[in-house]
Amino acid sequence: MAKKAAKSVKKTDNKSAVAPKKISGARRSSLSRPNSSSKSSPKSSRKTPPPILDQPRELVVLTGISGAGKLSALKAFEDLGFYSVDNLPLELIPRFADLVHGSREIRRAAIGVDIREGLIERFPAILKQVRKVLPTTVVYLEASDDVLVRRYSETRRPHPLGRGETVIRSIRSERKRLDPVRNVADVLIDTGKFNVHELRAHINQQFERGDHDRGLLISTTSFGFKNGVPTDSDLVFDVRFLPNPHFIPEFRPLTGQDPRVAEYVMSFPQTKEFLERVEQLLLFLLPHYVKEGKSYLTVAFGCTGGQHRSVAIAEEMKKRLAAHDYRANISHRDMPRLEGAKKA
Repeated sequence: MAKKAAKSVKKTDNKSAVAPKKISGARRSSLSRPNSSSKSSPKSSRKTPPPILDQPRELVVLTGISGAGKLSALKAFEDLGFYSVDNLPLELIPRFADLVHGSREIRRAAIGVDIREGLIERFPAILKQVRKVLPTTVVYLEASDDVLVRRYSETRRPHPLGRGETVIRSIRSERKRLDPVRNVADVLIDTGKFNVHELRAHINQQFERGDHDRGLLISTTSFGFKNGVPTDSDLVFDVRFLPNPHFIPEFRPLTGQDPRVAEYVMSFPQTKEFLERVEQLLLFLLPHYVKEGKSYLTVAFGCTGGQHRSVAIAEEMKKRLAAHDYRANISHRDMPRLEGAKKA
């Protein structure tokens, strides 16, 4: 698990860049110092180190509500090969980005930032500065008030802002304070729906890649409106207008992954037309998202309970996107794991 990064820095000499004195808790990997051939005065602005052009670089900034599972998520990034650092002071993030940019050994790095670092309102400006150096993705973890209160009750740990306040008031105060950070996040993850292992699998699915460029990753997901709309969804489609297999006794215990249920859902003319229209809409939108530099897109399909219609539609749309050579994965937030359900 990633440990806290030391906050002290030291100067090596007048010609070298300032680097963190020590970064602990990450994978053991040396950071190449940025080259600096110019003899700039102490008052001159810090220059971005020359890039290492052999492989692309990537930085993930992991933040969110206290108690949402940041340490577990950071560990998942570390297991994916990210150079991971926790609780790096905000003012050192641009300097850290410079070091990664100039390193020959580090391709992917992840840093954890939380409200205890202070000056959180400066985060959007710092992020803008960092993105001039490295492609940067902000991952924001959150959970409902009820989930967070239960977690604090189970661990018996105080909230970081809980100085004489109740846990629920501290949570709500932190949400308000972190709004500027949430507003600039690229990926929102509601950890209330995951245990530790499921959270790790979700992060692996989103960020695991080979040596090739990752490009746009599309997540097609199903859900039930009775449990709320997924907070990380970018596009939401309501499929409750389709005939409901729930009212057919033989289909009721099954899911949309069962071939019989899927065939039933797909048999209606309105289903075929809906899929064709959504497919064409996505084929129009996706190149524009890519042009704007978007790395992740979540397309959510919802029905009443998230068991039949939304599952079948999400599965079909994932196949259609893959047929157009888009990288797509699938998840079913509310689909029950029934013994009688057969996977298509």
